[in-house]
Amino acid sequence: MFSACLPGPPKLVILRMDMAIHTLEDIFRNTENLSEKYAVGYGASSTVYKCVLKNSRPIAVKRLFNQHSHNFKEFETELETVGSLRHRNLVTLHGYALTPFGNLLLYDYMPNGSLWDLLHGPSKVKLDWETRLKIAVGAADGLAYLHHDCNPRVVHRDVKSSNILLDENFEAHLSDFGTAKCMSATKTHTSTYVVGTIGYIDPEYARTSRLNEKSDVYSFGIVLLELLTGKKAVDNDSNLHQLILSKADNNTVMDAVDAEVSVTCINEGNVKKAFQLALLCTKRNPSERPNMYEIGRVLVSLLPAPPTTKIHAPPSKAFDYKHFVMEKGGERQSQLDSNISSNSPWFFPFADVISKYSSL
Repeated sequence: MFSACLPGPPKLVILRMDMAIHTLEDIFRNTENLSEKYAVGYGASSTVYKCVLKNSRPIAVKRLFNQHSHNFKEFETELETVGSLRHRNLVTLHGYALTPFGNLLLYDYMPNGSLWDLLHGPSKVKLDWETRLKIAVGAADGLAYLHHDCNPRVVHRDVKSSNILLDENFEAHLSDFGTAKCMSATKTHTSTYVVGTIGYIDPEYARTSRLNEKSDVYSFGIVLLELLTGKKAVDNDSNLHQLILSKADNNTVMDAVDAEVSVTCINEGNVKKAFQLALLCTKRNPSERPNMYEIGRVLVSLLPAPPTTKIHAPPSKAFDYKHFVMEKGGERQSQLDSNISSNSPWFFPFADVISKYSSL
């Protein structure tokens, strides 16, 4: 099932020196040849196993199902690029292995699983408003690093709640850079097929196959809606984004807020601002969406003072939410989706909502 025509014997490549004392035999021995009893996660193209190494440190071993014997070099080149990325809100890739059992990726192990697990899984966890907000800040910080601090810049291509993993402190770490592509600083990537997950895919990317950072921004906006509502991006025939658009149209968005958010948030105005931000992220025209620096700054401004999480952004004056939404939301209503009425306070202009709810 997992055989492949390897260009030589099984091969382990270590990208971090803290893994240098380990061998491929250690990994197979400590997981009993990737036994099902060590599996901690499943995806459409992979299974993830927990492996406790001889220094008692756990790592996550992701076994990829898809084997392409003709492009091992391309696969390795991309993984080496991913392995060079270091940020507190990215899951670190420590190494990889090419084996007859499948290509293996060796990551940090995240004990609290994915955001999808916490929000929608069989053992759902009650997440208070501040924890959700900090998770959003961390994910935004990781994406801001990929989009603005990497050279060449990196587009994730599959931002979703199941790709946001949480450590023991519920700090967010972006994962699954197997489909990430390094982007030229001046070019938009055009692919012959759409990569992503239904419910999170930017409709403009799906229509044109033209990919840039604003595609990630759209997907992040959907994740933010998940955090606010506790609902799945797609659930049977229900689409979360379309649901919120319809509620925004008749000013009933707050009816969709997750009960745990309502109970634990002392400032309803901040929840409304987060909804507004999510709707900005998911605007139809990519050029009208904010970038991840801006998104991160909005989210940090909603944290209880003093903020403890720092977004990587150039030094500037204190964040002005009112100026941000007026600048980003000043376009005429005709530029928005045709199904949104002009009198909806969840869209533009924001002036009435700002004056009523904003203390910034």
